[in-house]
Amino acid sequence: MHLDEAWTSVSTSPVLGVALTLAAYQLARWLWLRAGNHPGVNPVLIAIVVVGFALWVLGIDYDTYMEGGSVIALLLGPATVALAWPLHLEMALVRRAVLPILLGVAAGSAVAIVVAVGSTRLLGGSEELALAMAPKSTTTPVAIALSQTIGGIPALTAVLTILTGITGAVIGPRVLTLMRVRNKVVRGLAVGVASHGIGTAQMIQESRTEGAFSGLAMALTALATSVWLPLLVPLLT
Repeated sequence: MHLDEAWTSVSTSPVLGVALTLAAYQLARWLWLRAGNHPGVNPVLIAIVVVGFALWVLGIDYDTYMEGGSVIALLLGPATVALAWPLHLEMALVRRAVLPILLGVAAGSAVAIVVAVGSTRLLGGSEELALAMAPKSTTTPVAIALSQTIGGIPALTAVLTILTGITGAVIGPRVLTLMRVRNKVVRGLAVGVASHGIGTAQMIQESRTEGAFSGLAMALTALATSVWLPLLVPLLT
């Protein structure tokens, strides 16, 4: 009886969510380092799987987990702001390529919306699903807010956005290499536009320049998507 009471106390404590998240990520990062920083062994993907499996085995519901997990989520803000430091170090490159950066991000964010909505509708998906897909290439908090604005399903948008980020982080650098894209500025911008923060985390591991421009593209894509979405979605749905 005492053991049951103790487990109930632990399983409902916010500390469990924090501890489980940190432990899962440390395990994922250890596996990633053992794999030689291979993009296919993405720490975020592995951590999500580990946390999900642990919650299922322990019989803990998601809302209970998030009482502690939300504490970790609070660190996303400072972590995002910290991306400004590598960008500051690459400011000379930014100044030399302002126009190509702006045009590239504007075009990339528009294409992301058109492809997401267009392919969903062509494959027989509902309008609601297409609206949930539309903002998937921007960062998760922005994507959720935009999904609510245009009538999508915010919870589904969150899942699709995370999957987009993980997919871009895992295969993005490899695809760019296969396409013989060697320029670090271009590589960073491409992954940042397509895969927001999760892709940026991977590009930081590639090089400071790629990480800096991926972070810049992530921020600009959020702005560009907010502008493009109300203009393009009525034409596509």
